[in-house]
Amino acid sequence: MLQESLAAAGYPQRVLVACSGGADSLALAAVAAYFARRGHVDGHPIEVAGVVVDHQLQEGSAEVAGRAAAAMEDLGLKPVQVRTVEVAATGFGPEAAARDARHGALEAAADDLACDAILLAHTLDDQAEQVLLGLARGSGTRSLAGMRPVRGRILRPFLDLRRTETLEICAAEELEPWHDPSNFDPSFARSRTRLEVMPVLEEKLGPGVAESLARTAAILQQDADFLDDLADRTYDELVHRTDDGVWLPEEPVRDLAPALRFRVIAKAAADVGGQQPGYGRLQAAEALLRRQGSAGPVELPGSVSVYRASLSQLEQEAASQSGGVAREGARCGKLVFRHSKKPQH
Repeated sequence: MLQESLAAAGYPQRVLVACSGGADSLALAAVAAYFARRGHVDGHPIEVAGVVVDHQLQEGSAEVAGRAAAAMEDLGLKPVQVRTVEVAATGFGPEAAARDARHGALEAAADDLACDAILLAHTLDDQAEQVLLGLARGSGTRSLAGMRPVRGRILRPFLDLRRTETLEICAAEELEPWHDPSNFDPSFARSRTRLEVMPVLEEKLGPGVAESLARTAAILQQDADFLDDLADRTYDELVHRTDDGVWLPEEPVRDLAPALRFRVIAKAAADVGGQQPGYGRLQAAEALLRRQGSAGPVELPGSVSVYRASLSQLEQEAASQSGGVAREGARCGKLVFRHSKKPQH
């Protein structure tokens, strides 16, 4: 559990527990506080701080945040901060906007408190719901792989723990968790999944559905990591950078296996400041590879435009030197990616 998570991260000496006051995060704070009192994990020194993020989305949120902070202080975590954030509309829904604001506040708190790791209390149930939501949206491998146990300085030590077990930890520690009303609000897809979909699956398919979905995520994480590493190397070999964007020679991109081709296109979009495109937008950009002459632009999320242009003789030579084969002169082209809100040269 927590020991394994900290070991996987190289035993960070100072960690930050993110706590909402709910059962999962209070249980995590209690477990982390146990090691803080001991002063070490497997012989490695540890200090534990705490942070509560107040999203200001519900009446009385400041009071809830204050109670959560007081609970962490009573457990012995120090220092404990409350960070208030403004949740701005992002175009990706209220849950995504709140998540972005929360993660920004957590990273800022970790910097401020000189913490090497941030502990989040997502459970096996959260992981199962994440995979199920990804399936419902028709998402790709990376989305279905769910949440990583370790990502940068974010650690999720409870991903093998059921939600019922965090309630048991709170009861044993005589902690009174806060029950977030949004978890029971059917207007949120995750709440509907938790309250309506998962119970039906457990009833109709038998117990163990959540564990199976979480196991699927663990398997797909390995597959996604392999493909992403391969796509990173391929992209680095093919990309050409300019003052106002990047371009990819179309022939070697066209020759890639589809799983790599779509990832390379997505990486080019991210390279110029875009966001992860959905499958439909990626298909539209990929279709430019089958055009001749100028074509596009195709608009991708994050104000990125991609279009097809013909290679000049100099660019054909550059593409050839970097692995591309420009065999057909003017028929050979390039995919150009530019951020449409940045000045063009």
